[in-house]
Amino acid sequence: MSKNTLAYLYGLFAVLLWSTVATAFKIALSYFTPLQLVFVAVTTSILALSIIVIFNNKHSLIIEQFKARPGFYLLTGILNPFLYYFVLFEAYDLLPAQQALSLNYTWAILLPILAVPLLGHKLTKVDVVAALIAYSGVYIIATGGNLTAFNFDSPKGITFILSSTVIWCLYWVINTKDTGDPIVSLLLSFLIGLPFVTIAMLIDQPIDTVSWQAIAAGMYVGLFEMGVTFVLWLMALKTTQKTSNITTLVFLTPVMSVGFIAIILKEHITSATYIGLCFILTGLIIQKLLPKIAKTLAPFILGKKSSQPSS
Repeated sequence: MSKNTLAYLYGLFAVLLWSTVATAFKIALSYFTPLQLVFVAVTTSILALSIIVIFNNKHSLIIEQFKARPGFYLLTGILNPFLYYFVLFEAYDLLPAQQALSLNYTWAILLPILAVPLLGHKLTKVDVVAALIAYSGVYIIATGGNLTAFNFDSPKGITFILSSTVIWCLYWVINTKDTGDPIVSLLLSFLIGLPFVTIAMLIDQPIDTVSWQAIAAGMYVGLFEMGVTFVLWLMALKTTQKTSNITTLVFLTPVMSVGFIAIILKEHITSATYIGLCFILTGLIIQKLLPKIAKTLAPFILGKKSSQPSS
């Protein structure tokens, strides 16, 4: 099996698992409060990541990386898992899965915008156009397609899900400064975030008695949203000979997720969701692929122009 084929398998498996988590969120939230689910999922993810780190003989890096930058990991642990997943699960608790899923994907559009003030990056025309198109999709989904009524079914839920995209972007902006092993760094963030999650959960509503179905749902979220899937994605990126071939697989996730939501949760997928999601995906495609296409075609266009006789 070639490296590229193996990379595609890792990537497709990661995308398949990520496509199921929106459905898993709603199932798990039928048993748990949002903070209870964060606790169960984070605990599960810590166990899974610890096994992976030990298996790869990287356990010595845990103390080494933490000692080098304790403040950094304290900040990342508060942002993710504590704040991000609390806000995200609150949103999923309030919104239909199809809405929460679609709106959550705008984080990729927001990231380059936040990178302007936080990292000193330049905002391109492509970023602006992509943001306008994507957030038009957000408005379509949030209003249920009733564009002139300015009526939102769950303003609180919409606020939570859009806030989660801001927190996620802040987490990734901060992580651009991370020089440690990415899996160890994620484990450290989760280890440091767990006490905050635990205290908040105990104050809000401690877990009493739960069924095995509840534990299984919470563990599924921890394994395939937070832990194992992240490692599979890293393996895909490390194995591939061309990163862009793997990253474009992400566009399959929301489409497949809507299918799982319709089949398993029996949610009726509204036309507003389809149209809004198309807008969001169009914005993502413009942002991610248009600059690469232009860069690829530039030599041919310039070469054609230079071959033309001057007047």
